[in-house]
Amino acid sequence: MCGVVGIVSHSPVNQYLYDALTVLQHRGQDAAGIMTINNGMFKLRKANGLVRDVFEQKHMFRLAGNWGIGHVRYPTAGSSTSAEAQPFYTNSPFGISLAHNGNLTNAEDLRAELKSEARRHVNTSSDSELLMNLFAHQICESADMDLQPENVFTAVKAVHKKARGAYAVVAAIVGYGLVAFRDINGVRPLVLGQREAEQGMEYMVASESVALDAVGFSFVRDVAPGEAVYITEDGQLYSEQCSDEAKLVPCIFEYVYFARPDSAIDGISVYDARVQMGKKLGQKIKRVWDHLDIDVVIPIPETSCDIALEIASTLNIPYRQGYVKNRYIGRTFIMPGQQQRRKSVRRKLNAIASEFKGKNVLLVDDSIVRGTTSEQIIEMAREAGAKKVYFASAAPEIRFPNVYGIDMPTPNELIAYGRDVEEVCEMIKADGLIFQDIEDLVVAVKTGNETISKFETSVFDGNYITGDVTQEYLDRLDNIRNDSAKAQENQNQTASLDIHNIN
Repeated sequence: MCGVVGIVSHSPVNQYLYDALTVLQHRGQDAAGIMTINNGMFKLRKANGLVRDVFEQKHMFRLAGNWGIGHVRYPTAGSSTSAEAQPFYTNSPFGISLAHNGNLTNAEDLRAELKSEARRHVNTSSDSELLMNLFAHQICESADMDLQPENVFTAVKAVHKKARGAYAVVAAIVGYGLVAFRDINGVRPLVLGQREAEQGMEYMVASESVALDAVGFSFVRDVAPGEAVYITEDGQLYSEQCSDEAKLVPCIFEYVYFARPDSAIDGISVYDARVQMGKKLGQKIKRVWDHLDIDVVIPIPETSCDIALEIASTLNIPYRQGYVKNRYIGRTFIMPGQQQRRKSVRRKLNAIASEFKGKNVLLVDDSIVRGTTSEQIIEMAREAGAKKVYFASAAPEIRFPNVYGIDMPTPNELIAYGRDVEEVCEMIKADGLIFQDIEDLVVAVKTGNETISKFETSVFDGNYITGDVTQEYLDRLDNIRNDSAKAQENQNQTASLDIHNIN
């Protein structure tokens, strides 16, 4: 999962891009980058690390220009070295820089096609660089010496026909303007905002509406699936639907876990969706566990706090904050190795003993992925004096890998893969375990926008919306994503960088 932002303004945008990336930091903590355009020249700063660490004052001074794009990243496959930090850049045609959130499912085929037919070299394993070269090649095919809006839309139409998977894209074309487009299923989110200035209207696109709020832009609408938005460097806005197969099928895990609660995605308030999740799960607990004597409901901060509060209200049981979170530790299921994840849980959370001692507690989390965190959190509750520890997940069992931009583990590393609820309960050492039903999750999220007929729910049911995910593809993904493969890839990348530095 990543976060993207693009701004076309009448004044310098470096601070706006920085502020927007800061509030999108939850979408990626591995690397950050900003590309601005000034006097027909790209100005780039990108590196591994959090936004606050990547951009020093000297970098901000150099990022001159009234329009540009930005990106926060965590790796969905391969390494986490700075070589794959975004935005990427290619000098042909015109000069194009691109940042992307999502994942292509036909990346290998596209890589071979670009090499053989377009003579384009992709220098990293990132499918974002691949997507940039595909877009650049289609711009070459559709435009001559000058670039018109219709050329941009023709290029995006060609990208949609060739690229499969999920993608929300922002791109800057030197001398012309900013392009933003979304995959034909709208799996990954993208919003459009505007702001009135003395010199005229200014525009912004971003992964979440909260980024618009942070820099004073008003929400206009979500970019539609398959749609492209083109904003010239002098502030003219053009848009066009670029696919006759477009249909909105947003990723439901955005609402469960990734998006900020103060964001709205595709007409749905993330906060309201989580409240509804809590109500549905509370009703199920009331039906299934009416015989249990639960003394207190405690959330695993922070995503599940709103969910747990609604569960407590539904059950008429006290709600308490039993864990204190260290906000300076990254999300644990994103971390590259199992041992590192185990160690990080204790650094990330600390139990308040008085809220556990002598009580039967119901712990609530947004989801259970590997189960590593859940097991350790339950252990912490017992050490703090809990008599019994029950566990509730606001999401159904995660049994399948995500192929659309979320770096979930391979099937063998998913605790619910090939196991029933009782087996998972035993593995995390809970006294009881309950999952949200997928039908209830869909109803809970859909409450905010009844016009959405379907969500992308493949991690729960294995139904991949693009229809091209085969077992062969999943096996190949397994070889890239498992912990040992990532460790080896990082070693190779580090060695390559060391050799480059020596030379």
